[in-house]
Amino acid sequence: MTLVAPGEWALVTGASSGIGACLATRLLERGIPTLLVARTAAPMEALAARFAGRVPCEVLVTDLAREGAAADLFARSEGAGKPVGLLVNDAGFGWNGAFDAQPEELLTAMLTVNVVAPAALTRAFLPAMRARRRGRILNVASTAAFLPNPYFAAYSASKAFLLSLSLALREEVAKDGIVVTCLCPGVTRTPFFEPAGMDEKKLRAFGLLDPDTVAERGLRALGKGKALSITSPRDRLWIALLRLVPRGLPPKVAAALFARSSVGGGATERRY
Repeated sequence: MTLVAPGEWALVTGASSGIGACLATRLLERGIPTLLVARTAAPMEALAARFAGRVPCEVLVTDLAREGAAADLFARSEGAGKPVGLLVNDAGFGWNGAFDAQPEELLTAMLTVNVVAPAALTRAFLPAMRARRRGRILNVASTAAFLPNPYFAAYSASKAFLLSLSLALREEVAKDGIVVTCLCPGVTRTPFFEPAGMDEKKLRAFGLLDPDTVAERGLRALGKGKALSITSPRDRLWIALLRLVPRGLPPKVAAALFARSSVGGGATERRY
């Protein structure tokens, strides 16, 4: 299954670092014209320069926490004659600490980027995909979507929203030739941890995943038309075991883990 038809583009949010940058790189290596979206221009410009003259690649500097960001991106892509055949919603950030200690403005920004932005972007691009009767959507959630995580409560809830949206929307649009896949990586070696206020070393027991491997597995799952991609066998195991234990037990275990992983609450910096 091809990811985009000839003449179509991929649009990747969160393309300045981490899994998003790896997804964009993999798409460009496949020869897919790609629109790079993030707040920070320099890393995206460096990536675009690597493929200059070989694969069309454009940088769209955007803060997804800004009102109207989805409509603006639609205008700068579909509205500018660049039909988006693949939408990748990767941008996001987290905050590790007591829920009521998180600054209100940071909480609002996180929920906007993690929840509102992917929903709004999907809503913006879906009508054009339906009209063409083809399209691909890859939503990057997290294994945190499967478990309420104390001290990581809002982030986990935001990813649970994205997982639920992906699985429900997949059934809505299948008849129109559109595939929706949700990628749920576990702990991955990215710039996520420092802004989230987390000690990466304390999470290494879960096995740090390589972001490039996560990206490739996500794209392969999308290409095969799969609903879900949980990239680590270890993660698939504990998620399956959740069904066998009382619902109140896993959050208690997670509370101990995430309380220890915090280094005093997330920073105010947002990277995506």
